[in-house]
Amino acid sequence: MENFNGFIPLIKERVYVHTSAVLVGDIHIDEDASIWPLVAARGDVNHIRIGKRTNIQDATVLHVSRAYPDNPDGFPLIIGNDVTVGHKCMLHGCILKNRILVGMGAIVMDGVVVEDDVFIGAGTLVPPNKVLKSGYLYVGNPMVQKRKLTEKELTFLKTSAQNYVTLKQAYLDEAS
Repeated sequence: MENFNGFIPLIKERVYVHTSAVLVGDIHIDEDASIWPLVAARGDVNHIRIGKRTNIQDATVLHVSRAYPDNPDGFPLIIGNDVTVGHKCMLHGCILKNRILVGMGAIVMDGVVVEDDVFIGAGTLVPPNKVLKSGYLYVGNPMVQKRKLTEKELTFLKTSAQNYVTLKQAYLDEAS
């Protein structure tokens, strides 16, 4: 964790951050979240917020966009509760609400808003400023709304997050 411009990452209780993860700047990580190996999170020109029970998996890049004349607030990165972000994703200046699964290698760009209860398929590219509606699977490059999620998939969103809470706790227990 690195200080930048007077900000140092704020890590709440029961959070696991792997020693190889790099966290810089204005980043807040809420309870029971986990940050896995080789994650790079840079809150240097805007802020990053990560919610409760959210897991950010290996080699994911989290970044933001600075303010500029056409967008005076820039684009922070906001990730809600019970979100699973798969390996090698790129999340850049977007908002992910709650109970979302972002498949491996997905890219979500500036200004995107992902509503609650969404699956983003592996390798999907979500172009800037799109809104992904609640309750759907999105896939492709560029992404398309594929179909409504099943009840089983909706249940799995919370199960996936809870599985990572259990795993991160095992890592924390092993370290103590």
